[in-house]
Amino acid sequence: MAALAEHPRTGAYYVTTPIYYVNDRPHLGHAYTTVAGDVLTRWHRQRGEDVWYLTGTDEHGQKILRTAEAHGVTPQEWCDKLVEEAWKPLWEHLRIANDDFIRTTEARHTARVQEFVQDLHDKGEIYRGSYTGLYCVGCEEYKLPGELLPGATEDEKLCPIHKRPVEWLEEENWFFRLSSYRPKLLEFYAANPDFIQPAAARNEVLRFVEQDLKDLSISRSTFDWGVPLPWDDKHVLYVWVDALQNYITAAGYGADPERFARLWPASVHLVGKDILRFHAVIWPAMLMAAGLPLPRRVVANGWLMVGGEKMSKSNLTGIAPTDLTAHFGVDAYRYYFLRAIPYGTDGSFSWEDFTARYTSELANDFGNLASRVAAMIGKYHGGVLPAATAHGPAEQAVADALARAAAEADRRIGEELDFAGGLAAVFEFVKAVNGYLTEQQPWKTAKTDTDEARARLATVLYTAAEALRATAVLLNPVMPGAAAKLWDSLGAEPALGALADQRLADVADWGRLPAGAAVTKGDILFPRLEEKNAS
Repeated sequence: MAALAEHPRTGAYYVTTPIYYVNDRPHLGHAYTTVAGDVLTRWHRQRGEDVWYLTGTDEHGQKILRTAEAHGVTPQEWCDKLVEEAWKPLWEHLRIANDDFIRTTEARHTARVQEFVQDLHDKGEIYRGSYTGLYCVGCEEYKLPGELLPGATEDEKLCPIHKRPVEWLEEENWFFRLSSYRPKLLEFYAANPDFIQPAAARNEVLRFVEQDLKDLSISRSTFDWGVPLPWDDKHVLYVWVDALQNYITAAGYGADPERFARLWPASVHLVGKDILRFHAVIWPAMLMAAGLPLPRRVVANGWLMVGGEKMSKSNLTGIAPTDLTAHFGVDAYRYYFLRAIPYGTDGSFSWEDFTARYTSELANDFGNLASRVAAMIGKYHGGVLPAATAHGPAEQAVADALARAAAEADRRIGEELDFAGGLAAVFEFVKAVNGYLTEQQPWKTAKTDTDEARARLATVLYTAAEALRATAVLLNPVMPGAAAKLWDSLGAEPALGALADQRLADVADWGRLPAGAAVTKGDILFPRLEEKNAS
């Protein structure tokens, strides 16, 4: 992926996830995008940037209405229950550090949405017409015949995502003049080739827009669970037109001009590839019509697959994140999906692969390194970090490896959203430190009681501890719990301050961890699974 730039005027780095339907509880697919956004924004905070991270829930539309009715409650009662009992607790459990949580039933959203569409109506961008066609309630999306799968009968057509029959709609609606923005959209894509990422997603959008782009039906009159049109209260706004505006209503559109100027346009919209067209076609066109700046990037992640199909509750393939965190822990969960599945591609979850990566990369390479170093400093220096007085080529090689790893991780994670590549760079450094200890054999050096041997032992132990200091900073956005434990174990806070205050610009500045720091062997960062689950 190409580099992602900061806000062109103020430097604010504003990242959004999709807002998620609350027709059911969250599954791994929802958490995948939200964790990615959390890691990205934590990374940019460690750069010292002005960061704002938004997530939330999409609570209007026919799907929510039907789900609530099936459970014998009102749509608002259903939404309140799911948000407070499922969605917010899960984000807290996964240590998601979002700055705001927007709900589309909030007055701060609905009032601004009505102002937005009223403005488009007043400008002549919206007109009355008739809609006849096919609709998937699961997607809350109008479908073209060529996009559908054959059903059980000749007349039945299935949504390719939900594998459920679409419905025939025929009603008088209000329409947005989407087709008139085809030339402007194509011109914008050409002028901003990195607007849609990855390249496969961009190509899909280009093919779609280059065809005969149709005007968009933006209202429904057969049910009332939605935002009423301000000029026609017999219609509610199409749920996607309502939902897309959360990105500006949460940023202060129409209510807080100073805040809106600081945050908008968004730096990155993180979306699933199944909702790419809404974000890369419909949303930009509406913003053009409103005279507002367009977001800087729309980045589409792939699907998490189970049995060859997209993971989803409607297909009964949704897996609860807590099923995995109960076994592997939250930090390992956050690490695994971003390390195992390159962002922007489809990937299959595998319990066996998760177990193998946990054991090899987290327990053996990283966790065991932290335990060994703390244990040796405790055994040979009474838990007090010694000074490095015999720094030589081997130590310089470790310092140089750190500089390379930090630069590579910063470019890949912070600029390219290549989380897998960035983490690979960090763990190559972890392997290098393990290799350094194997080569230097401090446990053998400790058996020789000479000034030279003592200086050599002290230098090796300091080098390993200093490498772990940098590793804690680099992994803090991904594994905040484990990184905090490591930071405490190294006794880093009294001299360097809180881990959250460390800056990536300083991470490769060798020698920051001062001699004399109190190093303690705390809890094992990643216990072996057989031991962890036996306790």
